[in-house]
Amino acid sequence: MMLKDKSILLVISGGIAAYKALELIRLIKKSGGHVRCILTKGGEQFVTPLSVSALSEEQVYTNIWSLKDETEMGHIRLSREADLIVVAPASADIMAKMAHGQADDLATTTLLASNKPIMIAPAMNPQMWNNAATQDNLRTLKERGIIIAHPATGEMACGETGEGRMLEATEIMEHIQNFFFDRPLKGKSAIVTAGPTYEPIDPVRFIGNHSSGKQGYAIAEALRDLGADVTLISGPTALPDPQSIKVVRVSSAAEMLEATEHSLPADIAVCAAAVSDWTPAQTQDQKIKKRADQSPPAIKLTENPDILKTLSNHKNRPSLVIGFAAETENLIENAQAKLVKKGCDIIVANAVSGTEKTFGSDQNHVYLVSSDKIEEWPRARKTEIARKLAERIKDILTE
Repeated sequence: MMLKDKSILLVISGGIAAYKALELIRLIKKSGGHVRCILTKGGEQFVTPLSVSALSEEQVYTNIWSLKDETEMGHIRLSREADLIVVAPASADIMAKMAHGQADDLATTTLLASNKPIMIAPAMNPQMWNNAATQDNLRTLKERGIIIAHPATGEMACGETGEGRMLEATEIMEHIQNFFFDRPLKGKSAIVTAGPTYEPIDPVRFIGNHSSGKQGYAIAEALRDLGADVTLISGPTALPDPQSIKVVRVSSAAEMLEATEHSLPADIAVCAAAVSDWTPAQTQDQKIKKRADQSPPAIKLTENPDILKTLSNHKNRPSLVIGFAAETENLIENAQAKLVKKGCDIIVANAVSGTEKTFGSDQNHVYLVSSDKIEEWPRARKTEIARKLAERIKDILTE
């Protein structure tokens, strides 16, 4: 609930990107924030007051001349009762009006009357964005302290490609969080490995394990939420790519090691992936056929590269290297031995047999093992374990 007790006034101006404002409302509410919305005449051409009201659970304000609006919540009160005003999308038209102090509707009157911080997320055709008039208006707004969530480059609804595409709702949400909070890991980079690895036997079969990747993905998201620039290196999983995180998809342990080294240097490395210890010494080009007159084939195995040990001893070693130990017996003893053998800073140990059932589960029960301490974290949702681990990483790096 990062935005608990925070009040945001969202101004939705005209443009096809207005549909993203609906997702932004949902994200603000989900994060505990309170959101009121002003919908311009242009904005009403793309989203309806009913949809905005249903998501915000508030009356939607549209008309400065409405006696009901001005009686219950005039433009002065709207501008005063928010902690932050966000204009998303910010069309070229509303940016021009803001720069020149025009106040001919509820949105522009509220913006001009505001004594609160204002953030804009521009959205327009690339030619409009790059037009000298728009760039002049942008400079003026910057000079006045308006926070700019700069547009991205991409394909537009009009079919053209270039700068001017409004950020996704999750990215605007990140700007909002950055405004309210000095996120402690901002400026830090992190590598997180997650999921299983698949070691091919032939084009059909592989050696793998039951890891779902849920814990690693949750850790990547928790580090992102504290401000870190996260690269998630994922083995084969059914999980969608997390927002605002660079995701590198790999299959084998060798591919994961290559992607991990390519992502260095980094400040933090969390090796949560369940990497196969062995791989077939030779991968067959064709499917191995089962024949009645033959015994099952013997598969010669060779040891996979040790990603955690490589990172712990790398010339570009991260400041903090954390490994995971999935064990079926002697959990603490094996974790302590792994800590020494790998040379990392912390081992997060969890049992994967018996009643624990960690693989595929939404919960985990772990022990943090370091050179001088063993700390038990009782069974909890993997997202909660991830949040606690991210906080611990923050404490170590900022102490």
